[in-house]
Amino acid sequence: MSDKKELKRQLKEQKKLEKQIKKIEAMPSKYNSIKKPTNVLFNAILAFLSFLCVMPFVFVIIISFTDGETLEMNGYRFIPEKLSLYAYQYILDAGDSILRSYGVTIFITLVGTVLGVLLIGTYAYALSRKNYAYKKFFTTVITIPMLFGGGMIANYLIMTQVLHLKDSIWALILPMCMNSYNIIILRTFFKTSIPDAVVESAKIDGASEWRLFFQIVIPMSLPGLATIGLFLTLGYWNDWFNALMYMDDQTKIPLQFLLIKIESSMAFLTDSKNNLGLMADQAVANLPQETVKMAIVVISTLPIIFAYPFFQRYFVNGLTVGAVKE
Repeated sequence: MSDKKELKRQLKEQKKLEKQIKKIEAMPSKYNSIKKPTNVLFNAILAFLSFLCVMPFVFVIIISFTDGETLEMNGYRFIPEKLSLYAYQYILDAGDSILRSYGVTIFITLVGTVLGVLLIGTYAYALSRKNYAYKKFFTTVITIPMLFGGGMIANYLIMTQVLHLKDSIWALILPMCMNSYNIIILRTFFKTSIPDAVVESAKIDGASEWRLFFQIVIPMSLPGLATIGLFLTLGYWNDWFNALMYMDDQTKIPLQFLLIKIESSMAFLTDSKNNLGLMADQAVANLPQETVKMAIVVISTLPIIFAYPFFQRYFVNGLTVGAVKE
């Protein structure tokens, strides 16, 4: 009887001890928690910094809707005395050029992003596997462009004389598809996020390399792929230099290059009004210069702002996991 009582007593003590351990574990550590006043202060600081980041763009939008004459008389204001859509009307007066350039930009952004993610993903996945025989060679291949470049003339000659891509839409897509930096980020992401046991078990079950990549690796790598996709999307949407280099066909120029041409034409008229006579002087007087510049910024930026939330879900996780460990 005494043994049973002792056993019950030990069991009760063990349960009490386990409850105390759970309470201690549930209690927040003083190193992992902050006091409420400090939390409020940090939130206020972050809110202020967010305000500083957002307000310039809001100010740009306000200026783009401000009447040009009012802007010249009163300067920049958050609450304009008179609103006007003339800046956007001036840009849209280019007719089909804006819509056509929008279509070209959307096409090269979508196709380039999908193609770039596919090429970079397959290249990076191969380099991330320990048993890949040519891993060192292809790692060297992607490292060389990070240190040395052929230069603008060599790139132009290869694109126009060797690949014959002058005035081709592929001249706006292919040069930006592969990027050594993106490959290294995604390779490291695959190394740290795709366990070898998962790959080996899939191979034991009879999965081919393509099936392994598309049905197992890609679903497990959405954060990393979304990060690379965001980099590519921003690069293609903002690119205008390739159009300047390789495009003489005005029906295939992207939006950014068209907007730069509009702004350059305005600057030329303004700088040369004294030499071009009365007609040019009148044309310059009717140009809403500052408001048009701000409208150009809004038109070229808003689509990316609306697209960014779709990537935000994976962006931070993909960037940090893919870049911290090696």
